[in-house]
Amino acid sequence: MTAFPPPRKRFGQHFLNDPRILARIVDTLAPTPEETVIEIGPGRGALTDVLVARARRVIAIEIDRDLAPRLRERYAGDGRLTVIEDDVLKVDLGAAAAGPYVLAGNVPYNITTPILFHALRRPRPARAVYLVQREVAERVVAPPGSETYGALSVNVQSVAQAELVFKVPAGAFQPPPKVESAVLRITPRPDPVVSEDEEDAYRALVQAAFGLRRKQLRRVVRTACHLSAEAAERATDAAGLDPESRPEVLTPDDFARLLRATRG
Repeated sequence: MTAFPPPRKRFGQHFLNDPRILARIVDTLAPTPEETVIEIGPGRGALTDVLVARARRVIAIEIDRDLAPRLRERYAGDGRLTVIEDDVLKVDLGAAAAGPYVLAGNVPYNITTPILFHALRRPRPARAVYLVQREVAERVVAPPGSETYGALSVNVQSVAQAELVFKVPAGAFQPPPKVESAVLRITPRPDPVVSEDEEDAYRALVQAAFGLRRKQLRRVVRTACHLSAEAAERATDAAGLDPESRPEVLTPDDFARLLRATRG
């Protein structure tokens, strides 16, 4: 097999090659010999090799037309690995797994948020471990009222528990990214604050609210929900929220009550 092609900037490729960190990522995911793992962006297969050794089956989704065939060739005849050559955002993850699954991936920094939301669609993985930009991981786990708390924090935390497990230095990658990375573990909540049929409306409300994060809640509700001043006041009162508060102090549960109040 010929040498690997150089990393492609358009795919945001930074290949992790530190065996200790690779092992730690898989330990964080903790796949069992009975589980199916979906891997996002296997690249040159360094993480794939560790996952295949630990799980029942690995489904690797790779968009790079040069790298996907190489991975498929390396595991030719080995039924533990399936390679899907496609954009992960176009792949129905639940259908690909055809049953319960866990998820791992070294996620391209330029499409991290869309991938996180894509993987949170039902049926969700039992747990997911991502290697992401450190700043993104910090935003995901940020508590209400903190400087980094925002729409991403709320939308993830409304349906899942998020943990920043450990940080990864730039030197662990080839080529090194210009930012520090972190490993993020996301586990679906047994008690999500919204039901399945509320999720899209909830996400839209949260996004709209943080687009007006410096405004008072009464103004946010009027603008985001297209309500009159009186109706906005009634909604915030019904949700038990201070109309003078701002989106950045609302918890995921607060937003769920607000959504229902605006629909009532």
